[in-house]
Amino acid sequence: MKICEFDPFGKNLTREDAMKSLKLATKNSDDGELFFEQRQTETITFDDRKVKSANFDTSEGMGLRSVCGEITGYAHSTDLSVSALSKMLPTVQQAAQGKMSTFADAPAKTQKKLYDPFNPILELAFSEKVKILQEIDDFSRSLDPNIKQVTTTISSSAQKIFILRPDGSSFSDIRPMVRLNISILLEGNGRRENGYTGIGGRSNLISFLKPDVWQNAASEALRIAKVNLQAKPAPAGVMDLVLGPGWPGILLHEAIGHGLEADFNRKKTSAFSDLMGKRIAAPGVTVFDDGTIPNRRGSITIDDEGTPSQKTKLIDNGVLVGYMYDRHNSRLMGLKSTGNGRRQSYAHAPMPRMTNTYMQGGSEDPKNLIQDLKDGLYAVGFGGGQVDITNGKFVFSCTEAYRVKNGKVAEAVKGATLIGDGASALKKIRSIGNDLHLDPGIGNCGKAGQWVPVGVGQPSLYISGLTVGGVSN
Repeated sequence: MKICEFDPFGKNLTREDAMKSLKLATKNSDDGELFFEQRQTETITFDDRKVKSANFDTSEGMGLRSVCGEITGYAHSTDLSVSALSKMLPTVQQAAQGKMSTFADAPAKTQKKLYDPFNPILELAFSEKVKILQEIDDFSRSLDPNIKQVTTTISSSAQKIFILRPDGSSFSDIRPMVRLNISILLEGNGRRENGYTGIGGRSNLISFLKPDVWQNAASEALRIAKVNLQAKPAPAGVMDLVLGPGWPGILLHEAIGHGLEADFNRKKTSAFSDLMGKRIAAPGVTVFDDGTIPNRRGSITIDDEGTPSQKTKLIDNGVLVGYMYDRHNSRLMGLKSTGNGRRQSYAHAPMPRMTNTYMQGGSEDPKNLIQDLKDGLYAVGFGGGQVDITNGKFVFSCTEAYRVKNGKVAEAVKGATLIGDGASALKKIRSIGNDLHLDPGIGNCGKAGQWVPVGVGQPSLYISGLTVGGVSN
């Protein structure tokens, strides 16, 4: 259901009052804006054959920012009133320090349309959603008599933003988001194991609640649970790996993605600082951050500073060619924003963040990559991980992986972790498949206490000599 754009002005805060305060806040500053947000979120969880929880949340607020040099002044409030704005002013004005400056130009406007402006929460009545959750539960349990528990969650949200700048220009966006999660607990061989799948994106909810869609998702969750029941302890040591397409791109996201965000490179705290124009990956490795892919979870028509999102090449044939910029860091580095200024909400100042980060496909048949692997692992699913931005070292857990012996996929293994550093791992890529896939639309990324939705993707990759944590022989 399409919805009207967010108009934050009314009797408690007129546009004229907002402009007056904004000009005072940004006097003698380099940049700044007044960011308004309105968000609605609904989450329904069906567990133990009944609705386990149902939450509806609505929030509204504004954030005032002034930027002078490297200093940012920021204040926020849930009260959209002139009195609240007046109370925010002293904090924000401290950033200017009385210095005169040439104020940054406003972002260019865009006419592109990456997703329809609607609220997916309003597409179906609550009772209809519960009915579908019951159908998913019944269908899932019918797949196998050994299923002990089914947990299904439907999440929908609509975020409206409005950005006002001191020159009077304004920018707005309406961002839908939906997600369907299914988890199945399966018993067998004296064990119980979970299988999980999730799908989502900036789309309507109904498209994800069609029977053929959620039936495939439930079947996939059961398949993963069965794999986990049969899995043996993973081996440990240095070995070659083949990574599957799609979701394993989370390794790329963490291992190098954060390291290519402009703030870390401006401050020289990234493992990739001062490497622009130098080879940081194997030949054939080309990586993009692209916020312009329609309906993808990480896509944004404009970023949270009003800059249109774009497709940014980060690595070209193994050579570092770009970083991801917001307005603040791009100005300090003498460049232009790439539309990567993002914030979790009105309560947070923007910073450089990824959107949809993926590696371009190569020319190899994925089957050949596995046939070339004599003794190693084939990893197709990943869970949580950690990375140290300063040196690029990472640790990732595999949620679905298999032993490969003499070019043939053997038994499933569990408990495998991949250990290495982003720069070294990229240089160890030997073959790149022609099967680029993006993730199913469930990714979130954390940085400095802020979480934003993102996407990842990659083709199948053959990587030599990564350290695998598991069980020593």
